[in-house]
Amino acid sequence: MTSWHPGLYVVATPLGNLEDLSDRAKEAFRVATLVAAEDTRVTGRLVRAARGTARLVSLTEFNVRERTPEVLAAAGNGVAVLASDAGTPGVSDPGARLVAAAHAAGVRVVPIPGPSALAAAVSVAGFDAPVVVFAGFLSRKRGERRAQLTALAGRDRVVVCFESPARVGGLLADTAELLDDPEVVVCRELTKIHEEVVRGRSSELAGRFRETRGEITVVIGPAEFRAEGTPIEPSVLLQAFRRAGARRAAAAGEVARLTGADRSALYALWEDAAGDVER
Repeated sequence: MTSWHPGLYVVATPLGNLEDLSDRAKEAFRVATLVAAEDTRVTGRLVRAARGTARLVSLTEFNVRERTPEVLAAAGNGVAVLASDAGTPGVSDPGARLVAAAHAAGVRVVPIPGPSALAAAVSVAGFDAPVVVFAGFLSRKRGERRAQLTALAGRDRVVVCFESPARVGGLLADTAELLDDPEVVVCRELTKIHEEVVRGRSSELAGRFRETRGEITVVIGPAEFRAEGTPIEPSVLLQAFRRAGARRAAAAGEVARLTGADRSALYALWEDAAGDVER
């Protein structure tokens, strides 16, 4: 049985099937005094279902900086919950910045694990590789996206990314062209009524998913490269590793190895990118 000490509780919520909400997550919603989430309407239904009375506040990429002191104050005095609209917070959403601030402030951070589109997609993909790279959402710009794919994929690794239904066909077509048409798995609407998990060559699935709907996670299997010698912009690669959750030193080292760029210059690029986010 959980002892509810003051702190920030990072609570995973269902991707679609409400039966996936754990008993511990329900209890967290019941005892919390404040719940932060991107869409309070979605999370509010979970709080009410758990018979909770917490105050709900929105936490988006546009207001996370302003909301953070309020959430941390609640976490210092009682149970504050960070939730995402679906899945595990801090994975391609603004929650990571709140969690970092909590650590910096000495606030207790407690995970309440559960549903994750990343883990769910990898579990049903069936690719046996020693490395799994999570890339979040790749760039909307085709040139940058192609550079990211070239940098992240490899014969010893699986790459997982989220994508919008409007762009998934283009992503799969680029994957087929650049990576020698690897096998991929497209997971659409995981745990929902119209759930679809399809494995095949990226060229085959590019047409099938050119016009589709729903939340999509793509798993790219071990891949070879056709585009050997294509120049890659170091700043584009660095951004790709940032989105994948890499630390600065590891990202700078890998980009330096791939492009020959100066590591100290890459550190500066990383800090400049962080400054742009703050502004």
